[in-house]
Amino acid sequence: MSEPKATVFIPTYNGEPYLTAIFESLLKQKTDFLFDILVIDSGSKDATLDIVKKYQQVDDRITLKEIPNTEYGHGKTRNYAAQIARGEIVVYLSHDAIPAHENWLYEMVRPFEINDKIVGVMGKQIPRAHCIPMLKSEIRSVFAGFGPDFGTTLFYKDYFVNSQGVYDAVCFYSDANSAARRAFLNGELPYKDVRYAEDQLFGRDVIDAGYYKAYAPRGAVVHSNDLTFKEYRHRMFDETLGLRKIGLPVATPSRKTIAKLLVRGIVRDVFNIARDGDYSLRRKLYWLVVNPFFHIEKWRGVRMGALVSLDDQSVADKYSLENRRKQSN
Repeated sequence: MSEPKATVFIPTYNGEPYLTAIFESLLKQKTDFLFDILVIDSGSKDATLDIVKKYQQVDDRITLKEIPNTEYGHGKTRNYAAQIARGEIVVYLSHDAIPAHENWLYEMVRPFEINDKIVGVMGKQIPRAHCIPMLKSEIRSVFAGFGPDFGTTLFYKDYFVNSQGVYDAVCFYSDANSAARRAFLNGELPYKDVRYAEDQLFGRDVIDAGYYKAYAPRGAVVHSNDLTFKEYRHRMFDETLGLRKIGLPVATPSRKTIAKLLVRGIVRDVFNIARDGDYSLRRKLYWLVVNPFFHIEKWRGVRMGALVSLDDQSVADKYSLENRRKQSN
């Protein structure tokens, strides 16, 4: 059997809700190259393993590896996937990101043919139709800023990277939908074994080493985090503290700054909710009332994560969403 050009890697942990849709989309992908699918599960307790094994019976390109939950690490497990993958390109897909169309994989791999200096590719994320309006607005805004859907954008370091803001934008990377050259992952540019924000570090490593990062907007997935109101503050706490722990600059927002951002975000979302065809009238009225409270929880979490001492593990464990979820399981 010929070696595949790409290996699609999915790390799973209780990924039942979206796995069937992911596999259905993957098995319909149209490519001019061979690819296989690697799943590494870290102790799922729902129907995740049953779903993977069901699709293994109908397609021999799917490989399943199981590891203890204690062995999982965001960077560590992605490195392990690169070590055992067969494809020269490793395509990373989170267990809740559904390829949006049958050309997704082709679009994720195609940019590597543009230039040998392209080491990483980041695909577009499309928010779920009925997700939190605040989150939907943020996802759309972030990815619209990387370039138009009819092109492929390259990011690299040069004279124009003259401020922290520009540098952060050039280095931004999300591995919920991404791809990288396996030779670099197993050699010069492996993922850092950190608890959080391994993708942001990888993006910086690529740019700082003088290589290119590409944005492939047509390599789109449907993805947005399914968070409850009670979880949102803790998720933002995790993200903010995680960035600080890996040494990335995080400014502590003042209450005055937060107030301005709250008003701006809430007003923006009022207009977006009114125009959004995904919501019924009843749902629009619901979100007009509830969405502002998500904004408040977001900034509560950010401020908590920015102010907590990096050495205070007891506070970190108390407010961490990941820690709460592990304890509940």
